[in-house]
Amino acid sequence: MNTTTFEPRRHHPAPQEFAGRVILVTGAGSGIGRAVALALATAGAEVILLGRTVRKLETVHAEIAALGAPEASIVPLDLERALAADYEAMATAVQARYGRLDGLLHNAALLGALTPIEQYDVPTFMRVMHVNVTAAFVLTQHLLPLLRASKDASVLFTSSGVGQRGRAYWGAYSISKFAVEGFTQVLAQELESTSAVRVNIVDPGKVRTAMRRQAYPSELPESLPTPESLTAAYLALLGPASRGVTGQRFSIQQA
Repeated sequence: MNTTTFEPRRHHPAPQEFAGRVILVTGAGSGIGRAVALALATAGAEVILLGRTVRKLETVHAEIAALGAPEASIVPLDLERALAADYEAMATAVQARYGRLDGLLHNAALLGALTPIEQYDVPTFMRVMHVNVTAAFVLTQHLLPLLRASKDASVLFTSSGVGQRGRAYWGAYSISKFAVEGFTQVLAQELESTSAVRVNIVDPGKVRTAMRRQAYPSELPESLPTPESLTAAYLALLGPASRGVTGQRFSIQQA
């Protein structure tokens, strides 16, 4: 594929585009994760819903069932507190049920505090870096054998504008997203010639989510696009439309 002409924002998902594909979504209980999970299920995917709040995951699971889509799976996992054994158990369960993984969306993240570095709370900094970077690394490492077992797998990381250009007071969140950008580039190069796994990164831009509300409490939610309005681009990057595209960064919304 000519990567210079690939434009996920123009993608129009086809019926059953993801039929037979198994996709894991982190942070699947709300916001972008929930919206993408529902869109994937609508397109025929078997979706694995990973998140820390069982009640929210069960709600999304029920929504997928109501669509008449393939049955989803629930993986309760608190990325802040999970131990090595928890990741191993998760990967073993996915292996036992599906035998492979065709897509992995890293969507879960913590914002932390918007405060000067000089005053930044050290435990909060460590929590944000752990969830946004270390947990994503560990999860990816445990799932790579399953991704390699696929004939056409996609790993999609989530970044932000402050992960490409630092901004005052964004502290650990901005720093963590710079790390995720580097992680994407390293992993893409390592896998490009040794597997059928492609690795890309997406910047969704301003979206009507709880994290956006936390960062900009005075902003009118009605002025922002909904997560549902952005799902086509995610499907393009997670599915067959992006075959051959790796190591790239995509902004869903124009700057």
